[in-house]
Amino acid sequence: MYFSAAFIYGITCLYDKPWLYDIRHCWYNYPHHSVPTEIWVYYMVELSFYWSLSISQFFDVKRKDFWEMFIHHNTTIALMMFSWTAHFTRIGTLVLIVHDCADHLLELAKLCRYVKYRKLCDAIFVLFSLTWIVTRCGIYPSWILYSTLLDASSFIQMFPAYYIFNGLLGTLQILHILWTYFLIKAIHKALVKGGVDDQRSDSEPSDNDENDNRSEER
Repeated sequence: MYFSAAFIYGITCLYDKPWLYDIRHCWYNYPHHSVPTEIWVYYMVELSFYWSLSISQFFDVKRKDFWEMFIHHNTTIALMMFSWTAHFTRIGTLVLIVHDCADHLLELAKLCRYVKYRKLCDAIFVLFSLTWIVTRCGIYPSWILYSTLLDASSFIQMFPAYYIFNGLLGTLQILHILWTYFLIKAIHKALVKGGVDDQRSDSEPSDNDENDNRSEER
């Protein structure tokens, strides 16, 4: 419910913003960018959510990519804080909406698996996979990273926070590549054995303990 609401609200906030259609508006007249109320709410809700994840992760089922998720959550928090204090909120909202595009589909696929709608689960997982690859391995580096690394230098004067900001964006892209590897493994396993399993599980499901099986799979 959260991921769906965040995605819909993000689209509602950005559909009439010029930087959604021309990313160079993120740099025009920098740093004199006002922050509309809806963007303020978008930022605060997303920041609160990632703070909650960074804490609840230590009480959740520990998975193989525990530290990758830890780095991701804290990188996202740092990015939002830097972008807010350095007036990079416009590019920050684009990063958020690109990341929100696929998450609700993954959660929906998990729900379908839990209620044993395997065909529907697999269909939604295919849609999730396409969305993930297009947004995080296509749009994110070619649109957002390209603009922050190349376009920005033509409009704003470089300063230390800018380099930290780009370093954090680059860290996210490295994590995207790592998780895409897990995703491809899951797709390969589905094609070979049938059905989608989460490659992030801490251990293989046990045939003798259905409760552990449900908690291990995600």
